[in-house]
Amino acid sequence: MDRDTSCQLFALSFDANRPENLARFWAGLLGWETVDDPQDGITLLPGDDTGFRLRFLPSQEQKAGQNRMHFDLTSASAEDQRRTVDRALELGGQHIDIGQLPEEKHMVLADPEGNEFCVIEPGNNFLADCGFIGALACDGSQEVGYFWSKALGWPLVWDQDQETAIRSPHGGPKITWGGPPLAPRTGRDRVRFDLAPTAHGDLSTEVDRLLSLGAKRVDTGQDGLGSVTMTDPDGNEFSVLAPR
Repeated sequence: MDRDTSCQLFALSFDANRPENLARFWAGLLGWETVDDPQDGITLLPGDDTGFRLRFLPSQEQKAGQNRMHFDLTSASAEDQRRTVDRALELGGQHIDIGQLPEEKHMVLADPEGNEFCVIEPGNNFLADCGFIGALACDGSQEVGYFWSKALGWPLVWDQDQETAIRSPHGGPKITWGGPPLAPRTGRDRVRFDLAPTAHGDLSTEVDRLLSLGAKRVDTGQDGLGSVTMTDPDGNEFSVLAPR
C-alpha cells in the first residue's frame, strides 16, 4: 500500500454536551496534555504510543443507548486496577451495569457523560504487550474489521470466529470487533473515527480509495468545511479531514 495516499487515524472524536468537562476527565485519567485547537475543538495529545488524539466536540444531543466502541484500560496488578478505578471515580466517573457477570474480573465504568469503558484485570494475555489503553473495543462485523485493516494499512492481529482485531505497525492499542450479533443502532454514534491523509496525500483521492473499499459518502452539507463524512460497511459514521 502506498502510504502517501492512505489515511492515518488522526483522532477519536467524542460528541460532548460539556466538552471541557469531558476533556478534563480523560486528561486526568490518561495523563494526556490538553490543547485548545480552533480547528479541532478541545484535543488531548497522547503521551504514549497510542498514535491518535482524542477530540471533544460540542453537541446538544443527549446520549441514547450504549456506545458502539469503548476503551479497555489495562492493569499491571490488582492494586493497579483499583487505583485506576478510584481515579476515575474521583474525576467524576461512575460504576455502571451493562449486563456483566459477577464472576467477571474487569470493571465497567462510564465517564461523566455516560461513555462506557472497562478497566481490565491483570494477566490479560491478549493485551499483554499493549499500553494503558490496551484496546478500542468495537461492536462490529468481520467485514468491517477487514475494511479498517485495509483503510488504515494496519495488519490483522486476530481473526477467529468472526472476531477481528487490527493494530498499527508502530504499536499502540488494538482495535477489536466482536462479531455478530450486532447491537441495534440508537441514533448518531457519539464516538467516531477521524481520518486524515498523510502530509503529501489528497482528500479527494483518499475519499475515492475508501469508496472503493466499501465505504459510503454521507451528504451532511458540510463538505466545504474541509472534511468529508462517510460510513463504513457496518454503517458507522467517520470523517475524513484535510491532510494533517
